Amino acid sequence: MKQKICVVDDEAKILRFISANLKSVGYDVVTVGSGEEFLEKYDLISPDLILLDIMMPGMDGFNVLESLRKFTNVPTIMLTARSNPKDKVSGLNLGADDYLTKPFSLDELFARVNAVLRRSQPSAVESGQAATSVIETGQLEIDIGSKRCWIYKDELKLTQTEFSLLEILALNIDKVVQHETLLSEVWGPQYRDDVEYLRVTIARIRRKIKARLQEPEEYIITYPGLGYMLRSISQSTN
Repeated sequence: MKQKICVVDDEAKILRFISANLKSVGYDVVTVGSGEEFLEKYDLISPDLILLDIMMPGMDGFNVLESLRKFTNVPTIMLTARSNPKDKVSGLNLGADDYLTKPFSLDELFARVNAVLRRSQPSAVESGQAATSVIETGQLEIDIGSKRCWIYKDELKLTQTEFSLLEILALNIDKVVQHETLLSEVWGPQYRDDVEYLRVTIARIRRKIKARLQEPEEYIITYPGLGYMLRSISQSTN
């Protein structure tokens, strides 16, 4: 079955350009001209990935993403003509998986779409651990096979990118994983120096974990200038 991508942008020319090229490489593409229309039709469209423009009349992309994250973690790439770093951080903080600045090349579009969709697959564990393995630390349970996790038996809703990052840390529990390794494994080799993606996504994971904690445990430890570590916490400390 073809993977379905929904492109949300108020510029008809952009919609035609992206749609034609994504269809040419085998994707099923749906285009929508406004944030309001997209939210109304979301259940009907049921996309595997969203390309969401920021600068739209009415609901802008940030507002759409904020509404979207209340009921789904579907992978989302933000599109914008502005290269302001604050815009990128705002989108990432709201749960965007990636950020693409117009104008962009087809190679860049395809690479980012492929990378985000790859992370969304319920696939394989690259370390060689069994796909059914569950890694536990304190009250945090991470199911590698199903790409789901829980705090105190309540499911923790993570985006695919957030889970991919937590998965790598879990598979290397009590080991420091370097920034470059995390960025390359989760986003791709071209992101190995873009620490902002990593910092913002780690912060999102921490907020979601801490919101469920009954005790002030720190699960993810920062090693400034080096990387991050998921530490093992015995059940007796919670």
